[in-house]
Amino acid sequence: MFEIKTNKVSGCFEIQPKVFIDNRGKFVKVFHELTFVELGLVTHFSEEYYSISNKNVIRGLHFQLSPLDHVKMVYCVQGEVMDVVLDLRVGSPTYGQHVTFELSSTKANSIYIPKGMAHGFCALSDNAIMVYKVSTVYSPEYDAGIRWDSVGIEWPTKEANLSQRDLSFPTLTEFNSPFKYE
Repeated sequence: MFEIKTNKVSGCFEIQPKVFIDNRGKFVKVFHELTFVELGLVTHFSEEYYSISNKNVIRGLHFQLSPLDHVKMVYCVQGEVMDVVLDLRVGSPTYGQHVTFELSSTKANSIYIPKGMAHGFCALSDNAIMVYKVSTVYSPEYDAGIRWDSVGIEWPTKEANLSQRDLSFPTLTEFNSPFKYE
């Protein structure tokens, strides 16, 4: 049903579902509870939302602090993005390192992001629509981030469009991570 791809960041997975295409269009199953349980992944998501971003918009690097830190599952239902996950778990062999993925409506892939990770992306196409499933509800009090240009990510644009909020985040070196590697 799904191909689960690992990468250098423990607990973070790229999920490639089977894509069914015929003369009517496309059908994609992005979540199946029993499969996720078998893989030891979170199956309870408290909120789901989406964003629409124009080309060269960078969103991130976002996360929530404990006790409302969350697992995230993200995928792109229109367009294409370069997706980034940054490991913030103290003691992790990949602490402070990031991994990038190409998410697109064509590939229909998703990223499963465990607690203790920051997430962001850059829209590579106009009107890239990203869907987010999160295991806890959004809380402004616990909302946090790492500055997008402080961790060595090679963003695919020189014309980055960012929010004032994202520009105000601390750098990775200024951030005292409360997340622990387990």
